[in-house]
Amino acid sequence: MIDVVDIGANPVDGEPPYAGILQAGFARVTGFEPNPIALAKLEEDKGENETYLPFAVADGEIHEIKFCNSSCMTSLLEPNHDLLQFFHGFPEWGQVVARHQINTVRLDDVEEIENLDYLKIDIQGGELCVFENATERLADCLVIQTEVEFLPMYVDQPLFSEVEIFLRGQGFLFHRFEPLSSRVIQPVLMDNNVHKDFVQVSWADAVFVRDFTRLVDLEPGKLMKLESILHDVYGSYDLVLRALMARDAFVGSGHATVYLQTLSEQYPVPSK
Repeated sequence: MIDVVDIGANPVDGEPPYAGILQAGFARVTGFEPNPIALAKLEEDKGENETYLPFAVADGEIHEIKFCNSSCMTSLLEPNHDLLQFFHGFPEWGQVVARHQINTVRLDDVEEIENLDYLKIDIQGGELCVFENATERLADCLVIQTEVEFLPMYVDQPLFSEVEIFLRGQGFLFHRFEPLSSRVIQPVLMDNNVHKDFVQVSWADAVFVRDFTRLVDLEPGKLMKLESILHDVYGSYDLVLRALMARDAFVGSGHATVYLQTLSEQYPVPSK
């Protein structure tokens, strides 16, 4: 069973990336959602392999949470209106409508988390703070999907480069964006749609994987979980093959050969 931790589990953006393996019975999820309305929805819809906790995850200190006009922008950080004014819709969406003091927890201190294989996190700029206070859990983690920004949508927000450097130091390599999101800079408006993607890349979900040059450091059970996540969630067949090769070397099996043959049949190499 793959242990998934979802920080910021509010289903506002639709199904999470791990929905397929959860529905297939291959995963169990522990989610965190401090928004009581979103938490109630998660509780109403959850299956037997899902647990949701009402905690805000950060550094274990008391913080002020800023509730914004758009729930998608609610954050422990202050919206950066000096930047938001350049984009359609964001000055209104980022208006703070309420402020409350809130207790936070460190992921390393949450007793309900016994194991972490796959981390999905989207908390509007607070992701690096979570990582910095979760180094023990990250030592067991195989794959991370995290929202990252390329522009400071919030005041003093860490950007992609800072997140990548920290996670690289924890033994992860950047894999890919899933996907990139861009926006139109004012006053241009495309198709009269303020949500329209255009040129200025603004944010993305970034996928990080355990360093594939050091897969020999993982035991066979972890390699099997890594193979499942990469195959079933991301279709990263090349990395799946490398994980299979590492597991074959451990246990003397031949799964990589069979997998490569299957790939060759599905994706034949063009003849010259």
